[in-house]
Amino acid sequence: MTEKPIVYHIPVCPFSQRLEILLALRGLKDAVEFRVVDITRPRDPELLAKTRGTTALPVLETSDGLILKESLVILRYLDEALPGAPLRRSDPVEHAIESMLIAREGPFTMAGYLFVMNQDQACRDEHLNKLLALYRDLDDFLLHHNPTGPFLFEDFGLAEAVFTPMFKRFWFLDYYEDFKLPMGKDYDRVRAWRDACIAHPKTAQVTEEEIVKLYYDYALGAGNGALPDGRSVSSFTFEPPWQSRPMPPREKYAAKATDQELGLIN
Repeated sequence: MTEKPIVYHIPVCPFSQRLEILLALRGLKDAVEFRVVDITRPRDPELLAKTRGTTALPVLETSDGLILKESLVILRYLDEALPGAPLRRSDPVEHAIESMLIAREGPFTMAGYLFVMNQDQACRDEHLNKLLALYRDLDDFLLHHNPTGPFLFEDFGLAEAVFTPMFKRFWFLDYYEDFKLPMGKDYDRVRAWRDACIAHPKTAQVTEEEIVKLYYDYALGAGNGALPDGRSVSSFTFEPPWQSRPMPPREKYAAKATDQELGLIN
């Protein structure tokens, strides 16, 4: 039994940041206890027992010991369980609209991560075009439901809490793939939405420098704490801290930096 919910998480995980954004918006940062999981190490057997063998994070343990999984499930649970004005829209139609937008997050996230992890330069344009098509789809949705913006409705809400961590993780595409959202009417509305989400003061849990440094191994095709060939320390390691490391090389398709060049070992 615990006095308040426990979230087991990876600090830089976008799915965990959703929960942190919710807590920041509600002014309830201490309503949940966050326990850090080191993705570069084997899972704690005690945690595996709680999750019945699954390793996906975050997971939430309620005050009476019930385990909740899946980021969106946990986000919706906290939105309903914690005191304060909910992020979700109270009007059923508006909630359905925000849910339709949220349903687009999965393919969007997958496209961005597959893009940064791609190791075949000949496939780069394929990944780029896929992501741009998804941005255009978001633009069209936002234009239809709220052409003036910048948010889906009048304020930062549930859909924004879901997408904002992904917009911030996609800083790795700006850095490693020189990605730029094109100018023009097909992207102007979604750009305004993305920029407003990133700039919101309650979404400042991570920085661009942090994302670029920690996700270097993703840019080499090695995700979730896996080691790229020839390396002995993950870019997701807690020590040395990312603040003390140099910026990784932008070029991902040619030379690959060593542990020493990344500031991971002396």
